[in-house]
Amino acid sequence: MVSVTHSVDRDAVAPPLDLLAEGLTAQERAAVERALALASEAYAGRNLGTGESAWTHALGCALIVASLKLDADTRIAALLFSVEEWMEDGRGKIETGFGAHVAHLVGGLRRLNSLRMLTRNAIAAAAPEIRIQNETLRKMLLAMVEDIRVVLLRLASRTQTLRYCTDEPSERRLAMARESLDIYAPLANRLGVWQLKWELEDLSFRFLEPVTYRRIAKMLDERRSEREQFIQNAIERLRAELEAVGIEAEIYGRPKHIYSIYSKMRKKGIDFAQVHDIRALRVLVEEVRDCYTVLGIVHQIWQPIHNEYDDYIARPKDNNYQSLHTAVLASDGRALEVQVRTFAMHRHAELGVAAHWRYKEGTGFGGGEYDDKIALLRSLLSWRDEVAGSPEWVEQFKRASLDDTLYVLTPQGRVLDLPRGATPVDFAYRLHSDIGHRCRGAKVDGHLVPLNTRLESGQTVEITTAKEGGPSRDWLDARQGYVTSQHARRKIRQFFSAQDEEELAARGRAFVTTEMRRDGHGQANVEALAARLGFKNADALYLAAGRSELGQRTLQAAMREMAAAAAGASDAAPDDKPEIVVSRSRSSDSSGEILIVGVGKLLTSLSRCCKPAPPDVIKGFVTRGRGISIHRIDCRDFRHLADEHPERVIVAEWGEQALDKGQQAAFPVDLIVQAVDRQGLLRDISELLLREKLNVTAVNTQTKKSIATMRFTLEVGGIAQLQRALAQIREVKGVMEARRG
Repeated sequence: MVSVTHSVDRDAVAPPLDLLAEGLTAQERAAVERALALASEAYAGRNLGTGESAWTHALGCALIVASLKLDADTRIAALLFSVEEWMEDGRGKIETGFGAHVAHLVGGLRRLNSLRMLTRNAIAAAAPEIRIQNETLRKMLLAMVEDIRVVLLRLASRTQTLRYCTDEPSERRLAMARESLDIYAPLANRLGVWQLKWELEDLSFRFLEPVTYRRIAKMLDERRSEREQFIQNAIERLRAELEAVGIEAEIYGRPKHIYSIYSKMRKKGIDFAQVHDIRALRVLVEEVRDCYTVLGIVHQIWQPIHNEYDDYIARPKDNNYQSLHTAVLASDGRALEVQVRTFAMHRHAELGVAAHWRYKEGTGFGGGEYDDKIALLRSLLSWRDEVAGSPEWVEQFKRASLDDTLYVLTPQGRVLDLPRGATPVDFAYRLHSDIGHRCRGAKVDGHLVPLNTRLESGQTVEITTAKEGGPSRDWLDARQGYVTSQHARRKIRQFFSAQDEEELAARGRAFVTTEMRRDGHGQANVEALAARLGFKNADALYLAAGRSELGQRTLQAAMREMAAAAAGASDAAPDDKPEIVVSRSRSSDSSGEILIVGVGKLLTSLSRCCKPAPPDVIKGFVTRGRGISIHRIDCRDFRHLADEHPERVIVAEWGEQALDKGQQAAFPVDLIVQAVDRQGLLRDISELLLREKLNVTAVNTQTKKSIATMRFTLEVGGIAQLQRALAQIREVKGVMEARRG
């Protein structure tokens, strides 16, 4: 799309009121005129740190904002960007003369300006992970404001500064150019502000790579205005041909800018002559069949270039991007790229997973709700003329603010993203699990603070650690507010779980060693003993013994069998096996919850593979050394075991106590949820389970291609309670499937 930008002569006396107030009402024009007068008074004789006149900067920034056709408040805020700094009671004058909305925009812009050194230092400090840091910095800039117009003001301000630097060479402009290329130009691209994007990129590239810039500019042997005129002529010719066959289409184009040419040459390893989209058209139509009709007409008007045609409609890209791409030779013998797509395809390319900024910038960071909000921001920009000034406009901006994430910095300038409400403990675990475990104190912006202090975006956090030790169990107490993030909470639980297992394993090791010595088998092979009892290794044997899952008699019997085998004794014949007497008997460890058919009291355990719960139909399986394992009859593992060892299958059923709904027995069950991934999904489901008074003992989540698969392990009193929870989970936004594991 051809656009015209306006610059300001720093020596100009008469402000360009007509340009600043273009498209505004008479009342809004009068407000802009008053803002010009106030700015002129405040900025008289004032210069910015770059050396640019504050008055010149304000006019240039306001003209850029006006060229974006933003509302009167934004244009006035651009003019008054620094009045608070240089005029006594500047904020009061802004609020009195122009309203709270303008004062809010000016305040937000000042807040973003305060981040300039942070972003610059972070870029310099993050060379090994520059791509991640740049992405996080862009998010931080958006998260620091409630109104996206503040970001647009910041982009306009940076563009004006780079324009000024073209005539004022200095070393400082190199740092600003790098920052603009890494942070601000991609933001302009994401927000669809194309005219600022290409100008930020070209000016930055001009300062950073002057030799390469001049070489490419020289190869473009025509002035930009001539190329723009070529595009306009091509649009008119193609539109006339389409109207002749009755096709309604939207056609626009813009000549490719110098930095984009350089990027394509570097990325594809080609020379200038092979860049076929220096001049390009895009054609939007209603129907897919019209796309191919337009393509045929394009090839009739201009000669197609061999091997420069791609049909992404019939063969979409992996991200479902669809469009027809072709390159042709125009009447002057130079290449012209033409893209043809439907309006629906265009909306998907601009706002969906195939958004232009995704594959253009080549970043894999972001995703989820952040991407949704970026898409919303871009859609707002596309219809701002219809909603500017309306209540819906304000509400949409509030929705688009990235208020679920905060961004804090390490003392070295690295930026970390954390959930809203995060504390220094969350920050420590975000750095590294070991730092989180040994965290003992924190400084925020140089001041000591309690570990349950809520952090805010833009703060610098420093963690004090002990040489050794672990976390406090108090950190898991939600009432004390030490931990907000699920990441930190999970790491703390893992620490204590591992600690508990170490204690249990030590207790089990002592038990096994004592029994081996007592039975005269002190030299027995522990690994062989573990294998005979059905354990994976000795550690698993020790852990089972520590949990009292392995009895003294079972252990001694296994050791005697090993001794007999070593002495050459054979196993007892099948006829020697004790006959099983059928009797209904309670299991020894379930308090009447399971009734089995067998001999005496036997140790029973609910299998982990299918996690039965009343009133599931169940059966038992006699294990080696671990008693009776209770399975659901539809369990795949049970069916496999029953096929191989049918003689070890035993009848089992739930006792009256387990079936009594009044009892508070808890049975572990697995619950599997598949849903479209979004921020807050896990929180919503967890809160629902909490309301149902279901204890969650484990959670495992995986996300692939924006689809989240979550496996919960719950403790339920019965299947009826689980069914109620499943029915409610299926009503949660984005959930596609919820079922028992």
